[in-house]
Amino acid sequence: MGYKILRKKSLNPTVTLMDVHAPLVALKAEPGQFIILRVDEEGERIPLTIADYDRNAGRITIIFQIVGETTFKLNLLNEGDEIRDFVGPLGKPTETEGLKKVAIIGGGVGCAIAYPVAKKLHDLGATVHTIAGFRTKDLVILEDEFAAVSDKFLKTSDDGSWGEKGLVTDALKKLIESGEKYDEVIAIGPLVMMKFVCLTTKPYGIKTVVSMNPIMIDGTGMCGGCRLTVGGETKFACVDGPDFDGHKVDFDEALKRGSTYKARERERYDSACNLFKGVNK
Repeated sequence: MGYKILRKKSLNPTVTLMDVHAPLVALKAEPGQFIILRVDEEGERIPLTIADYDRNAGRITIIFQIVGETTFKLNLLNEGDEIRDFVGPLGKPTETEGLKKVAIIGGGVGCAIAYPVAKKLHDLGATVHTIAGFRTKDLVILEDEFAAVSDKFLKTSDDGSWGEKGLVTDALKKLIESGEKYDEVIAIGPLVMMKFVCLTTKPYGIKTVVSMNPIMIDGTGMCGGCRLTVGGETKFACVDGPDFDGHKVDFDEALKRGSTYKARERERYDSACNLFKGVNK
């Protein structure tokens, strides 16, 4: 028995949204947590963050970027198809209780992880300022969804085709220097983006939480691939996090480890593409 895909939607050329029927997962899911799936019996296990959930409908939303063999195969499935395994929720939920005013920073596909956090804070009555950044307008995801849960929504892009031209850190610094006072800044996106968000907030003494999802691999802590140093101590993103105090994370170490599997990931992706083309000739 698998987990049925209820909806499939392409958000941009490389990012796909799927709603999956997984009532037991939806019953306990919270923002910041993730699931582990296998596309088929022979497939590898990969962690994907929960982008949204509906407890009444028993629905979990996942958003994934097509970067390797497994995400390529997952994207070949359509509505009505089933995913072999879908386990969760795993990881610690993002801490949202007691926060009155928060800046949410999302970069690229990391916005899929930032959105449920912004939504939960909005539902709790907090003031939410969202800054989302993309390379270009064609890669934008969840624009309407963020607008609906944000008291202030700032858009940035590298080329100026969407919102202001510039980086999310530029927009964040302007808000802080204009007098905005935040209980917390929550940053989710590429490692280098999160590093510079933390460098931006540190001089102001603003607590900054980062999600270390980008370095997770098997989601159990056994592979050691998501090992990182936080405040001089060894942690594992999938079991101790994925959220951590960004001012204590050794980002240089994490960036180095994060590049370890890129060549192999690309190799498997190309292999899957070639196999798919050969089968469909």
